[in-house]
Amino acid sequence: MAILPSPRKFFAGLALAVSAATAFAATTPTPFTATYQVLQGDQVIGEAVISLKSTALGWEYSNQTRGTGGLAAALGASSSETTRFRWNNNAPETVAYDYRMNAAIKSKQRTTRVDWNANQVSVDDGKGAETYAATPGLVDRNTAPYAIGLALHDGKQTVSLPVAVKRNVENQQFKVAGNDDVKVPAGSFKAQRVERTDKDQSFSAWYVPQKYPVPVKLTQSDGGGLTLQLVSYKTGR
Repeated sequence: MAILPSPRKFFAGLALAVSAATAFAATTPTPFTATYQVLQGDQVIGEAVISLKSTALGWEYSNQTRGTGGLAAALGASSSETTRFRWNNNAPETVAYDYRMNAAIKSKQRTTRVDWNANQVSVDDGKGAETYAATPGLVDRNTAPYAIGLALHDGKQTVSLPVAVKRNVENQQFKVAGNDDVKVPAGSFKAQRVERTDKDQSFSAWYVPQKYPVPVKLTQSDGGGLTLQLVSYKTGR
């Protein structure tokens, strides 16, 4: 097996992330829970559980990850990403995002808050807040793959997303680059391969957009060469 990535890179890879027969509707969010295995090469080194639910404060989209093998398990590495979003124009729009990563040798956190009345984003990673103007349709790195899946469900072949990063809004570009046969623990699928086409072209994600709003598979060439594969998906809380 290749040398495992650092916990920071490992969980950065998991961020881009994510068999029920019921199709979802893009006109309103549908609660779900999706479980992924995370591999480096042929070895499973982690698990990610992505869920969407309705709360009193709005929609909550979370990604809970943990290391189950290799260095990630040895360090007790885990991370939690939680986004609260509002539903606007049939798409998610971030209101708040919280990230936590913990390991034996390091911990990290970041919070993002969007004040839509003031049209302002505030990002704080413990070293002082960065503020900048919000953009309509803004998402964060946690909900970006979900937003792509919703756009594909609506028939789009190219997707442009304004994503809140540390110091600014980054306009990320994606396109359907082909159709592939994909086999993952959740099953075998004819999937649309989506690639990022702007400055970061290090990953590909495979979607079955009429069935799932999140990828069935995702690969990332940087951060240690990680692959996420869907294990199970169920609708409802």
